Amino acid sequence: MNVSRHALLPLLTVGATAFLPACTLPKMLRVAQEGQQVSARPPVLEANGDNVLGEIQVRVPAAHLRKGAVYELPMRYRCDNGLREDTVGTIRFLLGEYLYDEQDKNFVVVRKPVVFPFEPRKNPGQLLTRPQVRELKAGGKVLKAEQEVMLARGVSIPSRLVVRQVEPVTYIPEPPADLEGGGTRVLPFFFDQGQAAIRNYLGTNVAALEAFIEANQHTQKVMIAAGHSPDSLDSRDAQLADKRVKALLKYYQKRLDTDSYLNSLKSVKFGTQAYHRRWDLFLSKVQASALKPEQQDSVIDIINETRGGWAAQEKALHKLTYFDYLEQYIYPVMRFGTVAVQYSAPKRLQSEIYLLSKKIVEREVDADALTPEELRYSATLTPLLAEKQRIYETAIATSGRWEAYHNLGVVLMERSEKEVSDKVRRAYLRRAATNFTLAAHRNPTADMFYHVATAWHRAGDRLEALQNYDYAIKLGGPRLTLDKVFADKAALEIEIGQPDDALRSLAYSDKGYQNTMNKALIYLMKENYEGAADIYQQALSIKPNDPMAYYCLAVLAARQQRDGDVGQYLRRAVQIDRSYAQKAVEDLEFRSYASSKVFTEALRQ
Repeated sequence: MNVSRHALLPLLTVGATAFLPACTLPKMLRVAQEGQQVSARPPVLEANGDNVLGEIQVRVPAAHLRKGAVYELPMRYRCDNGLREDTVGTIRFLLGEYLYDEQDKNFVVVRKPVVFPFEPRKNPGQLLTRPQVRELKAGGKVLKAEQEVMLARGVSIPSRLVVRQVEPVTYIPEPPADLEGGGTRVLPFFFDQGQAAIRNYLGTNVAALEAFIEANQHTQKVMIAAGHSPDSLDSRDAQLADKRVKALLKYYQKRLDTDSYLNSLKSVKFGTQAYHRRWDLFLSKVQASALKPEQQDSVIDIINETRGGWAAQEKALHKLTYFDYLEQYIYPVMRFGTVAVQYSAPKRLQSEIYLLSKKIVEREVDADALTPEELRYSATLTPLLAEKQRIYETAIATSGRWEAYHNLGVVLMERSEKEVSDKVRRAYLRRAATNFTLAAHRNPTADMFYHVATAWHRAGDRLEALQNYDYAIKLGGPRLTLDKVFADKAALEIEIGQPDDALRSLAYSDKGYQNTMNKALIYLMKENYEGAADIYQQALSIKPNDPMAYYCLAVLAARQQRDGDVGQYLRRAVQIDRSYAQKAVEDLEFRSYASSKVFTEALRQ
């Protein structure tokens, strides 16, 4: 057959650079498949936060390459007993997408990241492909392989290996309600950087201040103070602290004038104090932070020894390797205002509290039969959680005290522990978190916001939990409290797929069992298996005969295909705690060992 030169021009374009005989596609497919090697990193795809992450490497003979055609592996993730199948992407051996193998130039390699949204029903599943060759032209032929190939198993959930030692949240003790009422109420406020406007959202205590004024407690004196942070935006306005004081004073006086019938602007004494460039206030926050003693000493040295005044001293702080901690956790709480109210309340009597409390629970008398303090005390007189809940709910309705909100949160957490349904359990925990939040805004301390974060964390609301862990850290507090906050924050950061942030949090916490186990898990997730093994051994020195540590060592051994160690560590974990046998059976990490003698003998212990 004669073909003109003009008719050949389309065949010389980029899309189809050579004529492909009919036998080319089958030969391409056969050559590529016969020498094909597939590996996945990690061997089981991992859920990292809200996504499944992994990497597939495919190595095939370079001899399969042909102009005008491509060898492809369209990837699909099949799960839910084969009822669901998601398209994940395609591995293509096109020029620019493959590299020649450094060890053997007769092979070409493609590395392809795998990312798709995680859902619980996607575990377990399989990442599959049916290889094919395709002509690179419009309407080109496609030849598919007869069999599917499994590229990787999935999904493993690293957060199942996160260790979090949950400590119970305890009730605020309620003393017998026969004490003289009154005292001093202190409400902190925080301002935006460079601003003096009162913000009406998280951490502002505006609602608590309004509730206190509307409660009409007899008020003798109100003291208002404010300061500023060392950063340049806050420091450039020399009158910023005074403006913040005036904003709080104006707000309080306006609400007192409109909402209080017992107090008036004439009967209440007001005092104000603006703090300008006070390094002593800054250093007090540093000393109440999670910075190590030597780091705190370095900050103190900079403040004491740097010449050039306030701006030069602040600029010197930027050179510290941990300045990000100062900027994130110390500077924000230096933009503060404080309202301290001295007030008195009628004497609280204890007579007939027990009998009246029972009648309130049974709704035979109104809640006003007891004062708010007596009512809260009455909740300690019944062991029934439902009755405690109703008493604290009534106490909140009548007084809005932080103790009532906190203790109601504790009751709701205890009730969640008795629920079988996850949905009901989470609902109780979310209600507990809401009440802890209301308590924390009325009595803001690191401990209180840690309780808020704990409740959200246990309810599965991870972003809410993370926000409140941060807020607890910014408030500062005892070293033991901050150690626990940073430890649980690190555990949460692993769960949401932020291992690097978790490592930073662990640096500010202690070297206890929980942190050691979670640091090892981060190393495992980063495929630093030798480092992870060393750290898990450290955990065993802290907590000997810990089944979780032995189980994690078995996972490491499975990743490294050390069959003998898989059996040894699994056997030890099961000997200590039989429940780990069932975990191993269901764990995809051990899927390739499921029928092996080493595995089955280890689980029989």
